[in-house]
Amino acid sequence: MNLDFSLNLTQEQKLVMTQQMQLSIKLLQMSSFELEQYIEKEVQENPVLDAKDAYDNVKSKNDDIDYKQLIKYLEFDNYSHHNYTRNNEEEVSPFIFISEKKSLKEYLKEQIRDIEENDYIKSICFYLIENINAKGYLDMDDEEIMDEINISRDIENHAVKILQSLEPYGVGARDLKECLRIQVIKKGIDDTNIFIIIDKYLELIAENKYNIIAKELKIDVKEAQKYGDTIKSLEPKPSRGFYTGEETKYIIPDAYIKKIDDKYYIIMNDDLLPKLSINNMYKDIINEDQDKNAVDYVKEKLNSAIFLIKSIQHRKSTIYRVLEKILEIQRDYFDYGEKHLKPMTLKNIADSLEMHESTISRAIRDKYIYTNSGTIRIKDLFTLGISSTINGEDVSVNLIKRYIQDLIDNEDRKKPLSDQRICDILIQKNMNISRRTVAKYREELGIKSSKGRKRF
Repeated sequence: MNLDFSLNLTQEQKLVMTQQMQLSIKLLQMSSFELEQYIEKEVQENPVLDAKDAYDNVKSKNDDIDYKQLIKYLEFDNYSHHNYTRNNEEEVSPFIFISEKKSLKEYLKEQIRDIEENDYIKSICFYLIENINAKGYLDMDDEEIMDEINISRDIENHAVKILQSLEPYGVGARDLKECLRIQVIKKGIDDTNIFIIIDKYLELIAENKYNIIAKELKIDVKEAQKYGDTIKSLEPKPSRGFYTGEETKYIIPDAYIKKIDDKYYIIMNDDLLPKLSINNMYKDIINEDQDKNAVDYVKEKLNSAIFLIKSIQHRKSTIYRVLEKILEIQRDYFDYGEKHLKPMTLKNIADSLEMHESTISRAIRDKYIYTNSGTIRIKDLFTLGISSTINGEDVSVNLIKRYIQDLIDNEDRKKPLSDQRICDILIQKNMNISRRTVAKYREELGIKSSKGRKRF
């Protein structure tokens, strides 16, 4: 047995991600709201960092505002007749005008407080309310309730009945079928057939197979369809419209795009981020004869602070460059609206800016821009294209989907368009598309097949 202990030299390329590189990437993909929270945390933990409100830096008492800063604070709709100085004392946060969402559980408890029942029954109802899930369903069966709080079946049934009598109707149900039954009863509908359909034929309703339901119940197909329409009008998720603690997410634009005369300006939104600087007191510590441990600590914090400031600036410049290129490609979209959105991919932007696709992806992740048409997600401006003979240009997938949606919205419901028929119509409009692609886009739009859309 021979052992080879010889030394061999090999050469290979590796990308070693330093902590600073990881932080830079992390900051790039943060939304404005996430970045604001991150900066606040860093300012609290790093004594070297100083933070000043962005508004304080717009204009000093002795300095004039330059042109870019002037545009930044224009009123978008009537920018020629405003005083451009800002008064911090008069500044009002837009969040003041956001109404507070009422919690479903709190709304139910308010109703319980007003009913004529003794405190014991009310306390049981409060307990049941705490076990309502995000959909508005009660996550406990009868046996669990009786065992958990040691009550009789009569009292348990009475408390559950009270809960299920509250608004929104359907709340407190154990499953979808019970939820729909409660709503039908509250509508005053006393028809055995509708309850049979809810219990046995919900899947057929979803697939519009009214002929089978009609045959099973020995009724007319149109009558079965009316039952289906009634059931589809019910709310399968009673908690809809109430705050459940899951959906709170602030949308803050990273930039404003405004057309002045015939030119578009990209105005980065710095208002929500404080201006970071280095505290001079800590700079002096390094130059003085101080304890080595103290100097090392300050140096570490200084390096961290400087890199954070540079990374934030790099994030801003990267997003600005991406928006510049998007504006160049999608000028018609900003001028004339969504119908003029051109095919555009991450690769298109990455190649033109000589960046990696992953960088572009991070730069647009959870980022929004404010335009004359409202606040839009940057990612929504990216779309694939379908080859077309219209002006020799590709047509965006979004435009194709809109054509499909319009065709289906205006079809004869008794004779809905098949995917092949839609495909033929689009080909007549010079759009190269297959039946499979039509089916794919239709499903992405949440539209059923022609069989599922048919009305009797």
